[in-house]
Amino acid sequence: MRFGHRLQIAAAGLMIAAYAGLLHYCNSMAGEDPALAEPLGTLLALSPTLLCALLLIGRSLPPLPAFLSIASLSGLIVALWPMLRHHFSLLSLAQETALYGLLGLTFALSLRRNGTAVCTRFADRVHGPLTANEVAYTRHVTVAWALFFFTVDLVSLLLYTHAPIRIWSIFINFCVLPLVAAMFVAEFLVRGWVLPQGRRAGLLAALRVYGGRQ
Repeated sequence: MRFGHRLQIAAAGLMIAAYAGLLHYCNSMAGEDPALAEPLGTLLALSPTLLCALLLIGRSLPPLPAFLSIASLSGLIVALWPMLRHHFSLLSLAQETALYGLLGLTFALSLRRNGTAVCTRFADRVHGPLTANEVAYTRHVTVAWALFFFTVDLVSLLLYTHAPIRIWSIFINFCVLPLVAAMFVAEFLVRGWVLPQGRRAGLLAALRVYGGRQ
């Protein structure tokens, strides 16, 4: 992996960590320091959706309609700011729930009859053609990921509604990504037990592609 690529990964990791830390601070301190926590938390909670909206508008609309759309969006945020400011944690919950729910649904729907599971499709692109055992295994992995994302959503909703907001914030900001990493490690270990030695390395090609080794 090239040094520049490693630096980009490190910078992205630092940005994610900073974002999570600031958002957790805002969630935890909203009752004690609302003058800072509420507006900052609102901006942080809105930023992922706004970034996606701006990218979509910029790429799909001509300059004048894009300008009018951004102006309308800005006006809507200003009009709704008092409500958003007092419910920014709920906004974060909605975004996180939508994200992980959509991921879970994507993995689950790919398991329909005559369909190709997400993990099967991805493994086939970097390793194919797959054997029958590998197709069956990657379908099981797809099931595991779908259940994982749905479980994250369920736990997040339960914590938000039944636990202090600080506990929910710790889970969603500091626990989910390590759990995703743990899922990758667990899948790698299971793969080494289920699949023949000669075929295991090929299924890791995706990681090498993202790491710049191919």
